[in-house]
This record gives sequence, structure tokens and C-alpha cells, in this order.
Amino acid sequence: MRWVCSCALLLMVLDSAVAVPAWRKHTTLAPVDTRSHRGLARSKRYAINPLGYKWEHFNVTYKITKFPNTLNKEDTRKAISIAFTKWSDVSPLTFTEITNPNKSADITIGFYTYNHTDCWWSPLHPCFDGLNGELAHAFLPPRGDIHFDNHEFWILGKSRFSWKQGVWLNDLVQVAAHEIGHALGLWHSQDPNALMHPNATYTGQRNIAQDDIWGIRRLYGCMDKKRVCDPWARLGFCERRRSFMKKNCPQRCDLCYEPLDAVSTPTPPPENVKIKIVPRGKVVGFRCGTKNIRVPPKVSWYKDGEQLLTSIPGYIVIKDRDLRLVANEFNEGTYTCRIHRRGNVVSANSWAIRLKPEQSSNNS
Repeated sequence: MRWVCSCALLLMVLDSAVAVPAWRKHTTLAPVDTRSHRGLARSKRYAINPLGYKWEHFNVTYKITKFPNTLNKEDTRKAISIAFTKWSDVSPLTFTEITNPNKSADITIGFYTYNHTDCWWSPLHPCFDGLNGELAHAFLPPRGDIHFDNHEFWILGKSRFSWKQGVWLNDLVQVAAHEIGHALGLWHSQDPNALMHPNATYTGQRNIAQDDIWGIRRLYGCMDKKRVCDPWARLGFCERRRSFMKKNCPQRCDLCYEPLDAVSTPTPPPENVKIKIVPRGKVVGFRCGTKNIRVPPKVSWYKDGEQLLTSIPGYIVIKDRDLRLVANEFNEGTYTCRIHRRGNVVSANSWAIRLKPEQSSNNS
């Protein structure tokens, strides 16, 4: 039986860096919306962080500060370089490794054991959990750090199970490419073919998919060297001269052909909402249901009627019946959990999070 991996990342919330667990080997595939828009066979499913965090320059540097125990430095550098190249091939970004220990870099990469950096005291930055657990996690810009679990067995090659060693050998290129996407500002995609899908390793996806390309170009622009595709599109060439645009502005930019968002049906508003007014920055937790249940139930979480398929990096941590969040402007809203049994909803709870007004510091 093949292990299934999922991932999440770390995020800067206002002035604080927080994180959620990432790349675990026991998470099942999340539901994917397969509906199309106006007959199109594809739909945009990528997601960028809601605050638009990204690097403000195109020449991004990185440094490997701690190397893994199971892979030599040469192969580690090669794997990380290949992973970065996947993104530079489809975006205006370039990546340069900094090897001088006295020079800083935009993205710092390291392989760590249990307790590392600030995970001991940060409420949403998990420490690593040892072999066969969390593989890696990453911070969004402007921090952009990437952490790998040094308890895992990393290789330069496709992931596979070693019967001789009795462990999984993890594809460093694939996991690194996914985490780099987060470090550049991308969240998880709902497209099962995307490298940024939370369970990309389940399908063995190692390459950048079209959905990944749309996402990274939404943040940083396209590879239109002559910068003519965007003006042509604004002049209406996509509709009036479609063949011309398809020939001169192919998937390098794809301004004309990116499908619109699929229309989703929100859930009805919940009843008996408990209102919580909390100060900004406070960590708030909820538990779905009030009774101790021997058999773990199937739980679904919603924010303002939209289902939360996975944890929202740096903002919301979902673990079965429990949900944690850091109170801020983005997290204001109504959260609903539902417990399902045999296809029926047997219990539901709702909470509304409101920020406590801040008192003015001006003295009159």
C-alpha cells in the first residue's frame, strides 16, 4: 500500500510567522470540484494567498544552511536546483544559490529534527514528528523559509519503498518543488494534476501543470518577453483575433484562455451562532461536538458557507474535530462544523469570530 502525502505551509500573519502541519503520509485525498465553466473541460483551481504576499524582485536567492543525513551535499544541491528550475522555466523568476556563509538569501532551506527554529513557542509552527510523519513545510514571502524533516530518508529520484531498509525513500525534487511554490506565494490547488495539489505525491506528479502555471503567473506575470500579449488582450484580440493570439501568445502567457472560476454553491447560513469577540492576534480554538466519541467521526468544516477542504496555511489549523485560528481581519467570519454519520448530519456547531475594536492611543 502506497503512502499518501499531503502538505501545508507557513505564513506571515501581520508581524507574526505561523504555520500548520505539512506533507503527512497518512492523509486521504481531498474532494475536488470537477465542474466546468460554460462547457470548458478545465477550470482554474489554483490559489494564491489572500494578502498577495510575493517577492518584490524577480532574482530570488536561496541558501541551504543544513543538509540532510541521508543525502550528500552534491545531490542535495542538485535536487534543490532542479526544483527551482521547474518554476523559473514557467515564470519571469530566476533563482540563484548563495553558498557564501556570510551572505544572506531570500529563501533559507534546512533539514531539521524535532525542535527547530521557533517551533517550540510558535502556536502554529509545528515541530517535526519523526520518521513517516510530516515531511516539510514552508513560509510565504517575505520570510520564505523551507524546512524539511531530517528524520526522513531523502533521495535524488522518485519516491519508493525500500524493502531492504524498511522505509520510504522520499523524492527531494518533488517535495522541494511543491514547498518552493508555497515559498513563492502559492497555496494548495484543487486540481489533482497540479504539483501544488496537497496530495501530489499520491499520483507521482513531479512536473509543473497548467494550473500551477496560471497560479505563478497570476502573482508574477508571464514570460511575454516583448510585453505585447497583455496590450493585445486588452484591445479585445482574444475575441476578435483568436487565431492570431493563439499563434503569437501561446501557453507562455495564456492571458486569453485562463478559464473563469467555477461557480460554487454555498451552504445555507447556520442557526444558533455563538458570537466571539476577540482581540487581534489571539489564538482561538473550537471543538466540533460536545461529547467524547470513541470512534472518530467524519467532520466537515465551513467558513462563511464555503467548505474548508484543508487547513488554510498560517491562518487556520484543522485536525479532525478541532480547529484553531489566529484572530485577524482575514479570519473574521462564521465557522461551522458538521459531524456526519452514514451520510447524514447528526450534529452541527457554529461560531462567529469578530475582532475586538482597538482603542485609540491618541490622548485628547
